[in-house]
Formats: sequence, C-alpha cells, structure tokens
Amino acid sequence: MKILITGTSYGIGKEIANKFLSSGHMVIGIDKEKETISHKNYTHIVADIFSDELPEIPDIEILINNAGVQNSGMDIDINLKGTIRITEKYAIQDKIKSVLFISSASAQTGSEFPEYAASKGGMVAYMKNTALRIAEFGATSNSLSPGGVLTDLNNHIINNPDLWEQVIKETLLPKWADTKEIAEWAYFVTVINKSMTAQDILIDNGEAAKSNFIW
Repeated sequence: MKILITGTSYGIGKEIANKFLSSGHMVIGIDKEKETISHKNYTHIVADIFSDELPEIPDIEILINNAGVQNSGMDIDINLKGTIRITEKYAIQDKIKSVLFISSASAQTGSEFPEYAASKGGMVAYMKNTALRIAEFGATSNSLSPGGVLTDLNNHIINNPDLWEQVIKETLLPKWADTKEIAEWAYFVTVINKSMTAQDILIDNGEAAKSNFIW
C-alpha cells in the first residue's frame, strides 16, 4: 500500500516508517529535517506541514499524522493546524483506507504544557470529524495517545535518575513504552483493524488510571 507519514526523520515517526517498509509497503515521509531512512521503497520530502507548499501526492491509502512540536510557541499551528492541512489535502479521497493521528495522553488528562495539551485535544476531536467524513470510503480514522515514550526528546528525563524515579512512580506499570511498540500499534490500527473507527487509544502504562485508595 501507499503510506504517507509525517515526521519520519526521528523517533516514533521513523520507527513507524521502518515498520511499514519492513512489511513491504511504499512509504513517503514528510519532515522538516533531512532524510535518515535508506530504503528502496522510501521517498523523503523536506517540508514544513504548516508553512511550506505541499506537493501533490495522489492516491494515498494510509495517512499517519505524526509530526509535531512541544512547548514551541507554535504548538497549535503545527500540531493541530498543520495536521488538519495534511489530512484535508491527502486523506479526503476515495482511495483512502485509514488515517491515524499520533496524539498524546495529555489530550485526555490535560497535563503538560497548555498549548501542547490543547493542540492534542483538538487533534482527537478532529480525528472524530475525519472519521465521519471518510466513512463513505469504507475507511477508518483513529488516534494513539501515548504517555511517556523512550525517545531522544525525553533523554533529559530518562538519563536523570531523580526525574526518572518521579515519573515511574506515576505509572501502574513501572516503565515507559518504546518506539517499536508504538509502531506496532500504528500498524495494527491502520492495516489489521477494519472495524474500529473514531476512537482514541491511550497507551500510558496506566498513568491516567493510577489512584491511591485511602480508608
């Protein structure tokens, strides 16, 4: 299948791209940064999802909206408006089979930076709007909302014993997800799944569910 993924140069997006490539799909990546994937079925486009002109890429079958920023001063513009821009251009057409949005646990909890949480919450609402409109094509639209993930972006926490101890105490399962697990979720939701749509999946090792019963 023909897959378009945003934010493929690093982290979760790169891992998702590699998962689809290893499964025999053709992947097109859009990222502000240079290409970091070398594969015969991978095409890299350097572009900003919010501000650059986007190329014509017809007949996308799966769109994965992964690109985003955190506490940048442009979280609403890039995470929400940029994602809407990508989706409207490439996903609202009759060849589409699935759209996936990489949101955040903060969309459900409201934690983290204000504009970041708002951008991800808006993304989940827009995901449901997308599901309504692409249902006529038999396509699904869902989102993943990871909690902590082991990426370079979080190294300041992962490599600081004091901060790491604090965040791990906030989870039921004393760990964070890694990028390979998120990529497996992405593949399942877009390729294997045919019946779930308009749903947000929380992958946070039980952080939002943790509570202490006092009696």
